[in-house]
Amino acid sequence: MDEIQSNALAVALFSEILTNDQLIRSRLSRVMPKGMEISHFAVLNHLARTGEERSPAQLAKSFHVTRGAITNTLSKLEWAGYIHIRPDWEDARRKMVSISPSGRMARDAAISAITPLVSDLIGDLGEDRVRATLPVLRELRAKLEG
Repeated sequence: MDEIQSNALAVALFSEILTNDQLIRSRLSRVMPKGMEISHFAVLNHLARTGEERSPAQLAKSFHVTRGAITNTLSKLEWAGYIHIRPDWEDARRKMVSISPSGRMARDAAISAITPLVSDLIGDLGEDRVRATLPVLRELRAKLEG
């Protein structure tokens, strides 16, 4: 493949990914429980899945955002009662974040709200095709993270 074809392929790939990202975010935002943003759900889901406390710095790194951005999200989640933030007993300069019972319930409500949308999309595309796409997307993410 020559350089022009390679560039066109790269542009087409990233154009599709970016457009899909925007469309997915738009659809998810419409079905999320009232007041919940995608970033809120992402943090709650991460904390629920890991089952462990995380520092704001660890969360910022996991989501590839600035500490300021994660602090803003965490402030909103704490105000809503969805997370607990406590001082780190070993290093008073740090804080530790955990999901609260109401945060778990909000995360579960969000999953219930988005499941029909995601299930319909997978059904339309075909489970086998979606499964075949996942390794490529994971490898792309790993290369971009590296």
